[in-house]
Amino acid sequence: MTLRRAHEDAVLTGEETAMIRQVLAACSNVLAWAAQHGSLQLETVVAQAGEAAGLGLSPGALACQVNLAIDYLDFAPAARSRR
Repeated sequence: MTLRRAHEDAVLTGEETAMIRQVLAACSNVLAWAAQHGSLQLETVVAQAGEAAGLGLSPGALACQVNLAIDYLDFAPAARSRR
């Protein structure tokens, strides 16, 4: 990944994008499983994860953001040439 300034887009290779997508999909699966089988303790851990990420979201909202991130990767336009 090429790091840029805050206002610039990050440029990822196809392999990097695939790896990030795989991790996000795993997070989505864990959050979906937690919603179906969750206990109060598991719900608390998921809420803490959202807070640790600086999102402060409910578990359902966190899952929505993870899935939205997957969509951004799936439908991102190709990087433009700098020539």
